[in-house]
Amino acid sequence: MPHRPFDSLLVANRGEIAARILRTARRMGLRGIAVFSDADAGAVHVAEADAAVRIGPAPARESYLHIPAILAAARAVGAEAIHPGYGFLSENADFAEAVLDAGLVWVGPPPAAIRAMGSKAAAKALMEQSGVPLVPGYHGEDQSDATLHAAAQRIGFPLLVKASAGGGGKGMKVAASAAELEEALALARGEARAAFGDDRLLLERYLQQPRHIEIQVFGDSHGNIIHLHERDCSLQRRHQKVVEEAPAPGMTAARRAAMGQAACAAARAVGYVGAGTVEFIATEDTFHFMEMNTRLQVEHPVTEAITGLDLVEWQLRIAMGEALPLAQAEVPLEGHAIEVRLYAEDPTRDFAPSTGTLRHLALPQGLPGTRVDAGVRTGDVVPIHYDPMLAKIIVHGPDRATALRRMDRALAVSAVAGIRTNLPLLRGIVAHSDFRAGALDTGFIARHAEALLAPQGPAPRAALAAALLRLLRDAAGNAAADPYSPWGTASAWRLNGAGYQDFVLLDGAARLALRAHPGAAPRLELPDGVAEAGGLVWSGDRIGFTLDGQARQAVVLREGAVLSVLLDGATHELQCIDTGAASGNQQEGGGKVLAPMPGRVLQLLVAEGETVQRGAVLLVMEAMKVQMRIPAPADGVVLALNCAVGDLVEDGAELAMLGPLPD
Repeated sequence: MPHRPFDSLLVANRGEIAARILRTARRMGLRGIAVFSDADAGAVHVAEADAAVRIGPAPARESYLHIPAILAAARAVGAEAIHPGYGFLSENADFAEAVLDAGLVWVGPPPAAIRAMGSKAAAKALMEQSGVPLVPGYHGEDQSDATLHAAAQRIGFPLLVKASAGGGGKGMKVAASAAELEEALALARGEARAAFGDDRLLLERYLQQPRHIEIQVFGDSHGNIIHLHERDCSLQRRHQKVVEEAPAPGMTAARRAAMGQAACAAARAVGYVGAGTVEFIATEDTFHFMEMNTRLQVEHPVTEAITGLDLVEWQLRIAMGEALPLAQAEVPLEGHAIEVRLYAEDPTRDFAPSTGTLRHLALPQGLPGTRVDAGVRTGDVVPIHYDPMLAKIIVHGPDRATALRRMDRALAVSAVAGIRTNLPLLRGIVAHSDFRAGALDTGFIARHAEALLAPQGPAPRAALAAALLRLLRDAAGNAAADPYSPWGTASAWRLNGAGYQDFVLLDGAARLALRAHPGAAPRLELPDGVAEAGGLVWSGDRIGFTLDGQARQAVVLREGAVLSVLLDGATHELQCIDTGAASGNQQEGGGKVLAPMPGRVLQLLVAEGETVQRGAVLLVMEAMKVQMRIPAPADGVVLALNCAVGDLVEDGAELAMLGPLPD
């Protein structure tokens, strides 16, 4: 495979990895070129590039997986080399060959190495020949049920049934006994066929509570292969990584050397060049080869942190034909690093992906030993077409205890509104006593699910106070145009007694009746008592205030009736029902019930002809993954329902019509 110098680099990827590669290319003086789908025209990685080329519609198969479009983009802008990033086409040998056939430099391993490691069964057979330790199993060509059942009896239960092609947890089932094997085989075959077009399977002994430890390897075109130590990737959900760290807690020098030697042997067996990762399943006493990823890994920053090296720069220099800059004995190992992946998903709903607009995204900036690799920013739309990862937060310190403290701080200042994320899960993991003690294995999240995935509790006192202060500020901005009318002032002036405003906030299923007394130091009547808020300082959606003698900082976003309060690293979604405004709308709108913002109708809770009382919930909508209960603005009869479950409705759409109660 030819390696030669180049001056321009096209990154055939998107999101944080594309932006990260482009930053190194710029530092090296290379011209960086991005590609983008219609969904990514305004994305971060496009802004990072010196040039950018549209490659197709939003679906990945029509853009980031469309080889002709990517090669055409490279020709259009004169790119000399292509870096595939990770995911998409990064481990596609046909793509690597197409790049080379086009006369471009491929920043990756030889196509033959990709193919050799692309089939798990073939790779295990090759590793067995090379003396790399394997989990007891079957990875033969005979895929008949009789052969697989016989192999299962020889290997023993529990047993892991895995797709020979692909990864990401698809086509992977556990059979605890012979009675469960037939169903596991059928399910794994079906998933593998649907995901990879290949229903071949392999069997492995299922190791209880193992650790997932991988070794970063590098090879050059001069025959040199070294490793850059290990990473512990044991914390996973549905066989996908969530937290990674380096070095692995409890790793000894002797075991590191043994695993490193095995990883380098695996790379040599396929004539490896470039960055690769050899993954092992490990128990207290043994380790076994799982697979080799023939690309840069998502978690490469923790290796960069403990070695002080730029792995993307190494990839580019190796692709230019340079030799590895270090020998094995010269590879540094300094301190400890931890990475967490911030995903757009809802852990409390079986990690369902979450899409929508990022109304607010706050990630750590300027903290000691802290790095953020992000592919999105506030205002970006998280589409349905791609991986749900938003960003990676990486910390480094002289030891694991320092790294943990830095991660505590980094997660505390992070906040997201507009979509659901796994941020609460990440905080729970890092705070868990077992994690802090280094007691890690691949079953950690599932074993501690009750504690880690518990629904968020009710909004705390300070969050409710911040929401009321936002409502008061908005009321001041909407004061009547007549400055001489006492009825239109923002002071809630009343003829008899002190002025106040009443609000109803929905916090989940709880309906909270609150009262606010405007003024320089508003008095707030909260569910757990009266509080006085002082020292109010607004800056856009951010407020500084004092409550109960403590200084607080919060961000309060408002989208129609929905308030998002970001406080102490948590996001609290509240729905506001201004009872006075609701009554007015009833009079002015003639009984119309309008959508407070764009969204989807989830439930209809009443029927036409039904009598309802003011405040009764008529229907439930979902907008930006927030469920909103739409109440009746007055007592009445449901004359018409103008929507159905599943409908997408616009802001202000007429959802229902109420008529007066019969005399």
